[in-house]
Amino acid sequence: MDYLLYLGLGALAGLISGLLGLGGGVVIVPILILSFEMQGMAPEISTHVAIGTSLATILVTSLSSIYTHHQNGAIKWNWVVKISPGILFGSLLGGLIALALNGNLLQLFFGGFLVLISLQILFYTPTRRTKITPSSLTLGIAGISIGSLSALVGIGGGSLTAPFLSYNGFKFHHAVGTAAVCGFPIAFVATLVYVSASIPMDKLPSDTLGYIFIPAWLGIVLTSMPFARFGALLAHRINERLLKQLFAGIILILGLRFIWLNAVTTLG
Repeated sequence: MDYLLYLGLGALAGLISGLLGLGGGVVIVPILILSFEMQGMAPEISTHVAIGTSLATILVTSLSSIYTHHQNGAIKWNWVVKISPGILFGSLLGGLIALALNGNLLQLFFGGFLVLISLQILFYTPTRRTKITPSSLTLGIAGISIGSLSALVGIGGGSLTAPFLSYNGFKFHHAVGTAAVCGFPIAFVATLVYVSASIPMDKLPSDTLGYIFIPAWLGIVLTSMPFARFGALLAHRINERLLKQLFAGIILILGLRFIWLNAVTTLG
C-alpha cells in the first residue's frame, strides 16, 4: 500500500510541475512528512527524511527537464556557469544547517516557506528589466541564498531562481530553462549531505540510505517524469489561473498547519 502512495505522490508532483511550472519538492515534502508521521515516524526524523528524499528525486527528475529545455534552446549556459559556484556552496551550507536543526524547527521553517510560496503564486507578477549583467558578488550572493534555502526545504530552487533571472532581463522561457539546470547542483550537493548523515539506525525505517527513504524515492521517480509531460500538455486545455489559486490555497493551509503545530513546541 505504501508503494502505491509513493507512486501516486510522484504522479501528483509531476502533474503539478507540468501544469504550473513549479518544482515537485513543494508537493513532495509536505505529503511525505504527513505520510511518515501517519506511519509513526518521529517528527525529528520524518522532516529530514522527507526533505532528503525529495532532493534525491530532483537529482534524477531534473535531468529530463534539463534535456527538454536544452533541446528547445531555453538554457543560458554562460549564466549557469557564473551562478553555480554560489549555488554549490549554498547547497552545502543549507544541507548542513538542516541536519543541525531539530525536526520541529525545520517543520516550522518549512511551513513559513509554504506560506511565502502560496503568496508568490497568488500575487507575484514577473518583473523583467532591460537585460543587465550582475556583478560576480551579486551572482555569488544570489547563488548562495538560492542554494541554501533550497537545500533547507527540499526543493530544486526554480521558484527562487526563475524570478531572479526574470528580474535580470531573461525572457520567461529562458528563466525557467536556466533555473531547471540550477536545480541539479542543488540536488546533487544536498543529496550527498543527506546520504552521508550519521543517524542511529533504530530511529529510521528500513530501506534508508542516510536520510533517503528508498521506497519513496523509487516510487516518485518512476511516475513523476511521465506525469510532468502529461501536465505540460494538459496546461493548454484548462483554466491555469483557477488551478494556481486552488493549489496556492492548499499549500497555504498546509503551511499554516505546520506553523501552528510546531510553533508552541519550538518557541515554547
